[in-house]
Amino acid sequence: MPGSSAAAVPGASPAALPPDAARPESYLLHVSRPAMACRFELFFNAGQYANDTAAALEALDLVQALEDRISYFRTTSEISRINALAAEAAVEVEPALFALLQLCLELHVQTAGAFDAAAAPLWEAWGFSRRAGRIPSEEEIAEALKRTGSHLIELDPVRKTVRFKSEGVRINLGSIGKGYALDRAGEILAAAGVGDFLFHGGQSSVLARGSRLEPARGGAFPAPPGWSVGVRHPLWPRRRVAEIRLRDRALGTSGSTMQFFRHRGRRYAHILDPKTGRPADGVLSATVVAPSAAVADALSTAFFVMGPEQALAFCRARPELAALLVCPGAGRGRYEVHTAGFQPEELCVF
Repeated sequence: MPGSSAAAVPGASPAALPPDAARPESYLLHVSRPAMACRFELFFNAGQYANDTAAALEALDLVQALEDRISYFRTTSEISRINALAAEAAVEVEPALFALLQLCLELHVQTAGAFDAAAAPLWEAWGFSRRAGRIPSEEEIAEALKRTGSHLIELDPVRKTVRFKSEGVRINLGSIGKGYALDRAGEILAAAGVGDFLFHGGQSSVLARGSRLEPARGGAFPAPPGWSVGVRHPLWPRRRVAEIRLRDRALGTSGSTMQFFRHRGRRYAHILDPKTGRPADGVLSATVVAPSAAVADALSTAFFVMGPEQALAFCRARPELAALLVCPGAGRGRYEVHTAGFQPEELCVF
């Protein structure tokens, strides 16, 4: 398959090495392919499944097909068709995409607007849609805010149609799309009988099922079940701030490490607060563990916008969630780590 690669590799998960470098190696089968402006990588226990590579390639095929359907940047995608037509008439969409849009609206309500799939006009005003950040005028921000908000999206569950209540509304699924693709591709793996795998998109969106088959630690005590995933430090990207063990759960991380620009000495990140129309601040990175990768992705963006107090309260009220937030500390280069919802064996903060 063009662009795909497969190999048996020793060591740990794609996001981080294990903390105990002295333990014996176990081997993983690794299959990968570029998609959605990153690399999707899938890891299996080597030799566990006879059909793992075939199932992996089918799953990666689906990721590419989904990118064609939901990409904001592709003029032939379903999202581009909706953005072009939905202000004039109701646009019918296929059931799976309609369900994703319903989830987006539900999360918008649950997070009191912190997650908003209809914030594309703001994102465009700040230049992030062209990867050329700029400071918009107050008038530009005010105009973009008029066209921003999931309250401007009308869904008809009977006809499976989408309609915008105002001109200029645009949807961008960038903050949920990779997780959604992982969830859908994970269904293919499950249908093929593959129950143990780690699947990630660009390391910021991760889906884990079952466990990595690891040798016993010290020859006596087995490693905890699951997959070990490192969380990149937002200030020093070559370091990890924490390690999380996932089993039958997903993880999403949002941060300002990769997409930002500087203006007159100030740093402006690409994650925007839909209420103010300006880049969110107060959080360096937000990591969420949730039952699905789509929800983990969306909530990591919402938590970045909400700030630590609201985000941790939201998480504590929902036992299916866990969160790790890295926030600025007192002084240059200092930071604070806030967590909620983790069991002791699931989290190691460095």
